[in-house]
Amino acid sequence: MNVQLLSKLHALGINECHLRACKLLEYEECKNLVRSENDMFGRVQRMSPTALSCWHKLKRAAAKDSIELLLVSAFRSIDYQCELITRKLKKGEDLSTILKVNAIPGFSEHHTGQALDLNTTECCPLSEEFELTSAFDWLQENASHYKFSMSFPRNNIRGMVYEPWHWTCQIRP
Repeated sequence: MNVQLLSKLHALGINECHLRACKLLEYEECKNLVRSENDMFGRVQRMSPTALSCWHKLKRAAAKDSIELLLVSAFRSIDYQCELITRKLKKGEDLSTILKVNAIPGFSEHHTGQALDLNTTECCPLSEEFELTSAFDWLQENASHYKFSMSFPRNNIRGMVYEPWHWTCQIRP
């Protein structure tokens, strides 16, 4: 881990104990990003070319089965990950609780440009309620055919909360 990243982590209150307890892999930021469609909030999203190709195939296949998949987020820089944690800290949230929901900067799959947060019109984004939707059922049955898998199932070994909306393209660029 480089000194610049360590400095950013220490500014957030993330120390060696947090890093030792982290069961996630460290990831470098993807350098080759392409623009995808805007997310469901109208923000421009980027991902790796490989993830974009797989995403288009996944989304088209879902649409053929009358399933609407919406993009919530894709690539996230280390700096943006720091901003997410900073906002939560300013709201008074406990760092240990935050780190069960948000990966330590440098350890998020979103840095790779391969991870997507998905939703549908049937529920609020980034909620467990997503598992009750037809879109989730469709992903459970079909996502692997398009090289996607859910990263954080219930009781996952990485110590992250259950995220039925977080899917990662398994083809590395």
